[in-house]
Amino acid sequence: MRRERVRRPSGAVPPSPFVRRGRPAGAQQDTEADPARAGTMGSKQIAQETFDEAVQENITEFEMEPEEAVREAVLQFESQGVDLSNIVKAVRPPASENGQRQKHQILLTLESLAGAVAERDAARLPQPLAALAAQCREQLALRCLAGRHGAYPAVLSACQLAAGDRQLLLQALAALAALLDGQPDLLDAAGRELLLRSLREQQDAEVTLAGIRCVRHACLKHEHNRQAFVQGGVLPVLTGAIARHGSAAELVRTAASALRVMTFDDDIRVPFGHAHDHAKMIVLENDGLRVLIEAAKAFTDNSAVLSELCATLSRLSVRNEFCQEIVDLGGLNFMVTLLADCMEHPDVVRQVLGAIRAVAGNDDVKDAIVEAGATELIVLAISHHLGQPQICEQGCAALCMLALRKPENCSVIMEGGGALAALQAMRAHPREVAVQKQACMLIRNLVSRSRELCGPILALGAEGLIAEARAAHRDCDDVARAALRDLGCKVELRELWTGQKGGLAQ
Repeated sequence: MRRERVRRPSGAVPPSPFVRRGRPAGAQQDTEADPARAGTMGSKQIAQETFDEAVQENITEFEMEPEEAVREAVLQFESQGVDLSNIVKAVRPPASENGQRQKHQILLTLESLAGAVAERDAARLPQPLAALAAQCREQLALRCLAGRHGAYPAVLSACQLAAGDRQLLLQALAALAALLDGQPDLLDAAGRELLLRSLREQQDAEVTLAGIRCVRHACLKHEHNRQAFVQGGVLPVLTGAIARHGSAAELVRTAASALRVMTFDDDIRVPFGHAHDHAKMIVLENDGLRVLIEAAKAFTDNSAVLSELCATLSRLSVRNEFCQEIVDLGGLNFMVTLLADCMEHPDVVRQVLGAIRAVAGNDDVKDAIVEAGATELIVLAISHHLGQPQICEQGCAALCMLALRKPENCSVIMEGGGALAALQAMRAHPREVAVQKQACMLIRNLVSRSRELCGPILALGAEGLIAEARAAHRDCDDVARAALRDLGCKVELRELWTGQKGGLAQ
């Protein structure tokens, strides 16, 4: 018969901040800092061992089934505000006959790998490397558990031992890539040098792909690694890999993605990054635009590769001359063709719209985009994927850029149903601030230099939708006011500061 679940008396010991039902109040919970937890630094955290003990207590003291014990432990810790994102939520194997506490399977795999590395026995490496890679791919919590128990130095040593053995090197790099996914802090200078050396020396497409995956994982949300890799010469390695292995779809897609990651500014731990500088280096020093557009010609029927190439091109469109160069190299033509051919693929549509939005930053390119017939396709994309907020946002943003400072383009957009599509998107996604904001900006750009369009747009119900967006979203207030003002609607304009009523304090 199951015992009643009651809290134990705490006696004179003050309760732990992580007290859960059935746990002695004096049993202090462990906390630990982990690089992968940077996004949840404000949350309470516990050690894996603490969670495992709680699960085991539920099984032994409250006679729960293993799955129920795990669920109960999760509920109890989460109810107390504990972040369990990096905790393996599974039952640890029971203790052995001699009473020795067992470990999670990934730690047993790691012990096997560490033993083979310590004895420099390359013949024993394949099995634990393959097992570790598979287990790390399952979830971030397993990767973090392995990372905290010395997986990185063991895998790095395995990579070094695998030099000269193609198949073993592939397995070691696969394990390294899986381990680094979400844990870029693990990589050190020795690891960066090993990856750069491997990529420079390798002519094999499969090994190159494995190395590039490691680089990409190491640079995502990690500005120091990005800068270190760029200084080490990774950009010509990536563009060279695309040019040399232009027929290998997965390699081209992954290398383009790695180039794109080099232009990110996503590390919250640094005040500013070198995203813009890296984009310029890819274009000016490594002929990145030509390499990417030439690569696209080999994959006219591969939407996944073309989508990634579009996404990377959009990150490189940071200067007027770069936008124009994309058009001159034929990049605009392949984007328009891709948008027309892949209208049924929302991920591709979203990336192409983002790329068109980016290159439309150049006023001359705006005209080329409209002349290529992209306006009608953008409107079609919004209408066809009206239930997809990201496509609605990117579509409205692309039309907004095409309308900016271009009255003649505004007429084309209006005739093609652009204003109607934007207002339909606002109706479809009233809670999506990004959609509401981009649609308001599009309406304003359409009428700011083309007052004759105010009447037709108001007749579509624009005033009410814009007023609703303004009331619902604080971030929409400024753009909504501007849109209403340029439409000729009555709107209260606030004077934030007039320069009167006293001077500045000295």
